[in-house]
Amino acid sequence: MDFNLYMPVRVISGEDCILKNRKLFGQLGRRCLIMTGKQAAIKSGALNDIRASLDSQKIDFTIFSEISANPLLSQCQAAAAAADICNSDFIIGIGGGSVLDAAKAAAWLATNPGSSGERLMQGRLRHPPLPLVLVGTTAGTGSEVSAVAVLTMDQSGQKKSIVDPNCYAEIVFADPRYTHSVPRDTTVSTALDAFAHTVEGWFSPGRGDVITSFGEKALPLIMEGLTWLMENEGLPSPQLRERMYYGSLWAGMVLNATGTAFPHTLGYILTEDFNVPHGMACAVFMPEFLKRAEEFLPEQARGLYKLCGGRQRVDSILDSLVKHDVHMTTEQISGYMPRWEGVRNFTRSPGGFTPQEAARLLRKMFV
Repeated sequence: MDFNLYMPVRVISGEDCILKNRKLFGQLGRRCLIMTGKQAAIKSGALNDIRASLDSQKIDFTIFSEISANPLLSQCQAAAAAADICNSDFIIGIGGGSVLDAAKAAAWLATNPGSSGERLMQGRLRHPPLPLVLVGTTAGTGSEVSAVAVLTMDQSGQKKSIVDPNCYAEIVFADPRYTHSVPRDTTVSTALDAFAHTVEGWFSPGRGDVITSFGEKALPLIMEGLTWLMENEGLPSPQLRERMYYGSLWAGMVLNATGTAFPHTLGYILTEDFNVPHGMACAVFMPEFLKRAEEFLPEQARGLYKLCGGRQRVDSILDSLVKHDVHMTTEQISGYMPRWEGVRNFTRSPGGFTPQEAARLLRKMFV
């Protein structure tokens, strides 16, 4: 019955939660940097609500809209420099997981000018970050409630994660309305990402009673959305969007407590080298991951399938929604192996997982 849990994030949810709680911004300072991507913050309506709230509190702001999908470390460094130039007291990130992760990095880099990216990724920056406010616009990553940031290294093109308490947000505004403008492809991929977070955490050695309860909340909500997407074209209703978004937050709490397993590690390769969206890339490996879970943790697998409406339902969803066109050579796969040495995601996988097993799996699936 023992468990450890640390998640110091203030989450404020519901329709118009930003406007209803606009006075909270005044407690953070008088100037801020708003980080966004190119479109989502505007299309979702989140940026308009943030601007109106800051104006009402007479808070000056600068908008940095140069964050791309799979954000580069250099983009985070540029945002940190912009925050320094405008003397920002805090940072607001508005967007999907890419923007939220970039905002975490920029908030920490801003108080440690001149620090190298290596020191950031190792969690070795001396000064604490600027206060951070996050506003999610997709139902998938759960980055709002986690201490994880995934960045792409400029020189190598490889994705790397930083996991550190300094990556937690001060405040999260969770308004499901901001997910309504997300197109279908992104809706599918982010829902699969939330599913992967919950499933990988479900079989983690670090799972306890509390984290299990988070998974029990997340899975029915996420599965409802995935089932609808499997059976229908178009986009979910606002009501279903809301349930999917809250499911992704519960999944994010699972991720925050347990970390991920080998589907995420191998999924990074599909995103880096084959342009497969992150959530879709993780889901590509989910059938093999579940087979392994059934072998090594059969009782937990039965519990998972019960929450998901049965194994057949899970198999049908993955078969219907997971798409890719990935082909590899044996030489490519051999080149990936050094980066898998000592990866914690492998040790968190059912039965353990080795670089050799990973290479065999990639050859089986893609050669």
